[in-house]
Amino acid sequence: MPRVLVIDDDSLMRDLIRIYLEQEGFEVVEAGDGQDGLSRYRQKPADVVIVDIFMPRKDGIETIMDLRDLDPKARILAISGGGELAGMEYLTYARSLGADNILPKPFKRDELLAAVRKASQARAGN
Repeated sequence: MPRVLVIDDDSLMRDLIRIYLEQEGFEVVEAGDGQDGLSRYRQKPADVVIVDIFMPRKDGIETIMDLRDLDPKARILAISGGGELAGMEYLTYARSLGADNILPKPFKRDELLAAVRKASQARAGN
């Protein structure tokens, strides 16, 4: 099954995502911020990377841009509870900077699984 890297500073959110994905057979690796996530991706690239937008040390926007530089074919799913930057919704901004798909929080289990499956299938097609 595909390997998913979950980058989110909220440990409860990481746990929830991990449980959902592992129940479906995905291998899950977790990171608490963008720096740790990039380090884990360099060690062993994931098929799909889920990136929260608001995190300490390196936020999701920076992390998405760095992932794109590191691996232009990386499949990135940006997640966020909302907010705006310069009049643009954060998830829309994340998509414009390289996220393949976006998912607003709170999301349902089925929405998460559908987004991860779509991203992993697209990665397999590359």
